[in-house]
This record gives sequence, structure tokens and C-alpha cells, in this order.
Amino acid sequence: MSKSITVRVQSAEHGTRRFETKTSETVADFLNKIQKDFELGDLGWNLYQQRNKTGVIRTSRSKKMDSYKVKHGDMLYLMIDDRNNKSRDDLSQKMETENGSVMSELKIGNASSSNDVSVLDEVDIILEKTDGKIYRKRNEQLCRHGPQGKCLHCVPLEPYDEEFLKSCDPPIKFLSFHSYIRKLTGGIDKGKFVNLENISCKIKSGCKEHPPWPGGICTKCQPNAVTLKRQTYRHVDNIMFENASIADRFLNFWRSTGNQRCGILYGRYEPFKDTPLGIKATITAIYEPPQKSSRNKIELLEDNNDTVNAVAEKLGLKAIGWIFTDLVAECLQQGTVKNFRGKVDSHFLSAEECIMAGHFQNRYPNPCPTNLSSDGHFGSKFVTVIVTGDSNNQIHFEGYQVSNQCMALVRDDCLIPTKDVPELGYVKESSNEQYVPDVFYKDKDNYGNEVTQLARPLPVEYLLVEIPAAFPVEPQFTFRVTEDIKPFVIENREEVGDVQDFSALVQHLRQFAPDKFLDAMSDFHLLIYLAKTEMLPLREKLGMLLEAVKNKDEDIAHHFMKTEEWATVEQMMSAHSPSVTSLQQQSYNGSGAMAAQPQGGTSEPWTCAHCTFINQAGFSTCDMCSLPRQ
Repeated sequence: MSKSITVRVQSAEHGTRRFETKTSETVADFLNKIQKDFELGDLGWNLYQQRNKTGVIRTSRSKKMDSYKVKHGDMLYLMIDDRNNKSRDDLSQKMETENGSVMSELKIGNASSSNDVSVLDEVDIILEKTDGKIYRKRNEQLCRHGPQGKCLHCVPLEPYDEEFLKSCDPPIKFLSFHSYIRKLTGGIDKGKFVNLENISCKIKSGCKEHPPWPGGICTKCQPNAVTLKRQTYRHVDNIMFENASIADRFLNFWRSTGNQRCGILYGRYEPFKDTPLGIKATITAIYEPPQKSSRNKIELLEDNNDTVNAVAEKLGLKAIGWIFTDLVAECLQQGTVKNFRGKVDSHFLSAEECIMAGHFQNRYPNPCPTNLSSDGHFGSKFVTVIVTGDSNNQIHFEGYQVSNQCMALVRDDCLIPTKDVPELGYVKESSNEQYVPDVFYKDKDNYGNEVTQLARPLPVEYLLVEIPAAFPVEPQFTFRVTEDIKPFVIENREEVGDVQDFSALVQHLRQFAPDKFLDAMSDFHLLIYLAKTEMLPLREKLGMLLEAVKNKDEDIAHHFMKTEEWATVEQMMSAHSPSVTSLQQQSYNGSGAMAAQPQGGTSEPWTCAHCTFINQAGFSTCDMCSLPRQ
């Protein structure tokens, strides 16, 4: 039975205040009273039942106040964290949703984009030179002209023709970016006045007509209000994994631990023939940055991935997206997973995930000709892939981008998530620290009339652009994949026993015959390890190996094997396994793989010449760095 109670709330900043509530009132409604009375923002404060910050009262629209056993006259404690007023780039971002969705703390690093926005992507240069028109055959029933003539029924269509796009199977819902450009520049003036403007939500600097904000603002420096519109085009029209092995190796972490995983997608952008002037993001490898994870949380740790980007660039690849799992097993015997996303009462991406996607897209801007955008960039090709359960309870890959408007809201620190509704974001209100322009979106009321709503809160569906993600009928292989050979271990998986060290390198090479050296080296994770490991003397010659892998050139690979640097590595391998002298003189077992060799021991402690670690007797390799004793 519901009853009215009075609860005291104490704050070090505001003193003690009394609030009337009922045991049947939802926790969310009670916390909204606290927020309004204390004039608090959406983030940066928590309510506790104990002064020592225990017994936190979490917002929920389903839980009632009596679920926390709050009684008449109880004292609750409001704790405010001033650090949450800082820019979101300096904060760990927390994804928290219900019903099994991923809950992540994603720390944004300070690494800048590896893209030079002054240089167009190769795929853009190709598509700029492409006609792009949709050619049709003569219609024998409707065409009344000769074989060389053209009429309304067979004349080539423009790549942005709406009727044609609707008639495709399945219908094409978004224009490709280059079709969108052709539409803008296809008029009589040929796009003379076209300007792809990157909107800004910040006050323009340098205005001397008034004091700095919050002292004043004028029409010259005030950012315009933003009306959100569903984006009609997309920068990428298809996401394709080269082969199933790429995704399968990524998912093995979840299969073995039950914990979620995040990775950076490396590959290339290519023309996509199924969409007029379309672009396809082809994924060739997934790099897994340092991270901590659990069944419902991912925390990305600081990572300087300049080396990874440099290796990828030498291989003709680049960072093209990010991927994360949101998987909960349903039936282990059948291999099914639970379906949480895309339901009527659920979401496709949470607001926090949209914000994270916006951060990534801002770090990897899309190069654009200066005659179209004075900034030299517009939007982004960086994609988001989520691995989750579909309506058939099977593992499913879904692709997205956020709109250019969302990128601007994220870049200028205007968009934040709501506390307990993952599908709703919230545009911040202006404060003494930051001016935020009004942001609106258009919706329909109960009578079907279009109404303009203030984006507080904001359904994130207005920010999303869907992209199909799939696997090809005929697999492709930029890097070697062999079923009977175990690939090199993936980076940053120490918690499952996968360690990238010298022993792992030796074990990997033992699987290959001497004439399969290029196959042995054609592994993205192995090449990253070779580039990052300072103990191996390969950096000066690694470019030769990367060129060999990129072009699948056996001759260049053979020359690399003859270098002094690789000879030194072979000597180290020989010391690691004394009976092995070189890849050309290995002994093999019946299957053609190199036979494992026993390792000798030592009789007293010894100091590693590489890392100075003091090793115990009985080891011929360093227990710290795994390199052989010298």
C-alpha cells in the first residue's frame, strides 16, 4: 500500500532540503525532483543512502522508492562531482542500457586522425572520373525510334533518380555521397554556389562588441539554431568483411570468456557497384587495442596506435571503422544469442554509442574538394559495426554511421546521453561555461500533424544512417588464411593466455616450410608485433617485408630473408631452439611442419642481455622478454 513520506537530502554545496514522496513513486521521478530543486545537470551527481558513498540510488522508471527501503525521515546524501563539467573528451564515457545491451566505459585517446584531409581518398578520385549515369536498354514495347535513338523510356538516368532507387531490390534508401554531389551540381549553374558547410555549435571567437561568454553574445558570433533532419545520403554504402575468418577470430574472445570486445577495422574504400557511385568499406583485419572488459562493459585504455597506422599505410590499408560486441548467449548447445536491439521497445544504437561513433568520425574526417567545402573535409567514411543477436537469435552484424549534424553536436560537446533510456540523447542547456544553441527535430503528433520539438530529449534515430554489413559469396584474402595452420596470436589478449612475444614468433614460424616464408609473414597481427618490438632489429628493413606482403611478391620476400637484420633474428631463434640454424636448414616432421626441439637449461641464475632481468637456473630463455640467453 502506497504511503506518503518525507525524506531529507543533504548536500555539502547546498545544505539539507526536505522532499515529499510516496513509496509507490518511481525512482526516476524522485530523482527528477532532486535534479530540478538543486538545479543539477544530467551528469556529475549521485544520490546515496550512506554518507560514505555506499547504497547508490540508481535512476529507473520501473523501480519504486520502496525497493530501496527508504523510510519516513531518512537522510539521503547528494554528492556532486565538479569534474563532470569538463569536456567529454577528457572523460571516460559510460554506455549503460538495460536488457543485456552493452555497458561500456570508453576513454577517448588524444591520438589525432591519421587522415590528411588535404588529399582525396583514391576511391573518390575514381568516382569523380566515373560517368555514374544509369544506362537502360531499348524498351521494345514503349520505344518508337530507331536503334540509335533515345527517348524518355530509355535515356540514361542520373545516379540520384528517385524512381530508379525505389525500384531496386532491395530499395536503395540513401543516396551515395557522390550521387548527392552530382545532384547538387547538376543544375543550370553546375553547382557554382554549392557549399558543403560543416555546421558549428560554438560561439565564433574574436568578437569585440561584448565581453566573452557568459558576459554577452551577438548575432555575429552566435551559432545558428539547428534543426535536425534525417540524412538522405551516406558516405559509405556497404560494409564487407573479406572473409569469415576475420570476424570469427574477433568473436573467439567472446566465445572463450563471455566478455564483450572492441576493435578497430582496417581495410580500404572501394567502389560499390550495387549502388550508383557507391562506396564500399572492405575490412581486411581487426586490430584490438588495449582494453578491459566484462559481460556488459568495455573500457578502452590509452593506446598510441601510430605504429599500427604506419604498418597499415605501407600495406595500402587504413583505419576505416570500429566494431564492438553486444552478445549474450541464449543456448550454448544451439549456439544462439539473445535479441535485444531493434525491437519496438528497444534501440539500434544507444545514445552513448552514437556519441562514441561521432568521436571516431570526427577523428577521421572525409576529404572533400575545396571548391565544395572550404574546410577541405565534410562528414566521414568511418563506420560503426555492432555484433549482436538478430530476431532469429543468431549472431548478426549491423552497420551504421551517425549523421554530419550528429558529428557537429558531438564535436562541440553539446550532446550527452540520458540516464536510463538508451535510445534518447539530450542536448545540453547553456551554462556559464558553455553556450549551446537551440536544437530541434520534427515529429508528428497524435493527429498526424508535423510539430517541432526541442531536442531535450532527442530520439537518436534522427542521427543514424544504416549501412548493410555482410560477407562476400567468394571470400577474398589480403592476408593468408590456412585452415590447418594456427595464425599468429592477436594483440592485447593476455587475459586469455595469448601473448605476443618471441616464443610466439618462433612457434608461428615452425609451422611453415622454408619456401612458405611469405605465407608465414602474411599476417596483420604478426606484422604489428614485428613493428612494435624494439628488441628485434627489423625496423630499418621492415618496409621491404611490408612491400612483399602487400604485393604478394616472393622475390622481395626472398631478398628480405637475405638481409643481415633477418639473419640476426634467425640466430636468436637458433639460440631459442638450439638445433635450429635457419629457416633454410630446419628439420621437419612428417606433416612438413618444423619439429619442436627440446630446450637446454642452465645451472645458475643469469642476467638477460636484452632487458637485464635476472633469471633463475634451468631456463635458456628470459622469463621476462622471452628472448634467448646470450
